Amino acid sequence: MGTGVSEYVITFIFSLLPISELRGAIPYGLSQGLPLKWVLVTAIIGNFIPVIPVYWGIQKLARYLSKFPSAKRFFDWLFERSRRKAKGIKYSEFFGLAIFVGIPLPMTGAWTGAIIASILGIPPKRAIPSVTLGILIAAGIVTGVCLVVITVFRQFVG
Repeated sequence: MGTGVSEYVITFIFSLLPISELRGAIPYGLSQGLPLKWVLVTAIIGNFIPVIPVYWGIQKLARYLSKFPSAKRFFDWLFERSRRKAKGIKYSEFFGLAIFVGIPLPMTGAWTGAIIASILGIPPKRAIPSVTLGILIAAGIVTGVCLVVITVFRQFVG
């Protein structure tokens, strides 16, 4: 187990990626022996960084790339999938979006939340804080699960 800069960089990169986000970054950082406080800071900041560019850029990017048939199919799929996932969010935008982002399941993180907020036209003054709250909720849940697993593991393995 190391505590070098490279483990922080990898933790940060994991938190930036749409597949892992902080759901992968926190377990990785803790598994590398990094201090909890710095794992959380690194993962939360890294998970937040893509939110604003994704919110503002996804529809512009889709319009531009939809000139190409394969890209158009991808964005049609992405937007339809996002609209299906957004059904519960429409009714209580702020908390619905925060809970959606905060529940640590596959494809429910900050990236998807920012895409959904953009597609639904949720104003950025509500969307960005809502996604941020969701990131904090997810960080709490993932951290809690990790700490329980680590504690149980140590009890049985030594």
